[in-house]
Amino acid sequence: MMFPQKIDLHIHTVVSDGTDTPAELIARVREAGITLFSVTDHDAVKGCEMVKALLRQGDPAFIPGVEFSCEDDDGRYHILGYGYQLTAPSVLTLVNDCHSYRMQKVHQRLAFIKDTFGFTFSDEDVQALFLLNNPGKPHIGNLMVKYGYAPTLAEAIRDYLNRFKGEERHIRPEEAIDAIIQGGGIPILAHPSYGRGDELVVHEDMDNRLRKLMGYGLKGVEAFYSGFTPTLQREMLSFADKYNLYVTAGSDYHGSNKLVQLGDTNLEGTDYPLGLRRFLEAVL
Repeated sequence: MMFPQKIDLHIHTVVSDGTDTPAELIARVREAGITLFSVTDHDAVKGCEMVKALLRQGDPAFIPGVEFSCEDDDGRYHILGYGYQLTAPSVLTLVNDCHSYRMQKVHQRLAFIKDTFGFTFSDEDVQALFLLNNPGKPHIGNLMVKYGYAPTLAEAIRDYLNRFKGEERHIRPEEAIDAIIQGGGIPILAHPSYGRGDELVVHEDMDNRLRKLMGYGLKGVEAFYSGFTPTLQREMLSFADKYNLYVTAGSDYHGSNKLVQLGDTNLEGTDYPLGLRRFLEAVL
């Protein structure tokens, strides 16, 4: 089959913590010359529904995606899901659960920065925050910058919001993987080498992590990623070959909330590795 010439399978919109609306994103995808893309909003499918409704004949090919934030006793994971049915009950149920957990965290973080640092916002801004589809640290951080509590979003998150250590509820990786599979999709481990905080998961630790997640049904890894060094990329491609895993490529684009550019996946040329070719054959 003919494979797309430029792909980006890890993109966020305003439905989670990006800054582009679905319509703005489609326009930027066209401008960037991307021929296959996926929206992978955190714990949400609304962005995919909106993008799919806006696409017209001749537009770049699109794969529905989602990114679930997960945690267990061994660490944190971000599980991507591709090609699932947008109306799948398993996915929608998990999305609703995640939204509930996320709203609880927003309440907790607002209380934390008020009690610890004295940071408060107007009733109007707080109400607008809770009207967002999936508010999180970037949205609170941007409010902190607006009010002069922090000079930049990165510093708001690093110096203040990340100091919150309260009890948080998370879904487990096996829940996300199972929901994606039940919904007809393919579960992929996002930016696999990145763990909790600044933790880097490599070598034997990565091998153990992959084997555990594969036991739950994981089918692939995001080996091409904007933040990966050539060494991390080579290691992930080696693991993909070792375990016959699918390979994906994504930028993790968030619009102006991150410096990452659309299409910046570190995937060069169209001589795609076997794992990526197999993935594309499975979803296209």
